[in-house]
Amino acid sequence: MSRRHPRYRRPLLATLAAFAVLGSTAAAAPAATHPAAPAAATASSLQVLDDTYYQNALGKSGAQLKSALHTIISSQTKVSYSQVWTALKDTDQDPANSSNVIELYTGRSLSKNANGGSVGNWNREHVWAKSHGDFGTATGPGTDLHHLRPEDVTVNSIRGNKDFDNGGSAVSGAPGNYTDSDSFEPRDAVKGDVARMLLYMAVRYEGGDSFPDLEPNDKVNNGSAPNMGRLSVLKTWSQQDPPDAFEKRRNDVIYNQYQHNRNPFIDHPEWVASIW
Repeated sequence: MSRRHPRYRRPLLATLAAFAVLGSTAAAAPAATHPAAPAAATASSLQVLDDTYYQNALGKSGAQLKSALHTIISSQTKVSYSQVWTALKDTDQDPANSSNVIELYTGRSLSKNANGGSVGNWNREHVWAKSHGDFGTATGPGTDLHHLRPEDVTVNSIRGNKDFDNGGSAVSGAPGNYTDSDSFEPRDAVKGDVARMLLYMAVRYEGGDSFPDLEPNDKVNNGSAPNMGRLSVLKTWSQQDPPDAFEKRRNDVIYNQYQHNRNPFIDHPEWVASIW
């Protein structure tokens, strides 16, 4: 039986916490921290996006908002699975060491050149497990940078294709992460990141472009179904761990340099509750 542990608590940051001015890819704080930038910069940056990129989504809610966002973010440049290696070296660069990347679950800083499939390397973690919908590494959901992150090979294997939920036993080599037979709980500092990546996938891939219709649900053990859970937990994680500077910079780099689309739940985290 899984060991359940108390949920963490931290003060909720302002919903519209700082993000880099649109077009900037300057270094940001590590994923484990949640620094705030000046409020004026935040307001002006968000206003630029709302006046341009998100203008057709403003004022909508529920299914209408989801549909509008799907149309917006479906306009993207696709990358190949081999190109993901290069992209992750940019998107997940350690702001304190430009030669390294930050691993999602462990939080460790590791050389960009230590990528591969051997023990001690980092590889390409599909946060929306590619078997959930059986999309593999095909260009599209299988290579979408908004849910691909660097992760230690061994820890990636431990996570496997499990759904996300609270509880379990401590993951060896990844303090703060827990797992049991049917779920994985990431460390506190990236719980919101995980939730927003999964919800992006659910909006981006609606089944109309030869790929499966990906949807979150409130279950675990989803197997090969195009679903990921547990939705109620993901919503809580998104509230408890708002977007930080690392996550926002990552969104900007993907938008400006690679896919030219954004994760709307990083820019507007309040849209999570509006849709689900």
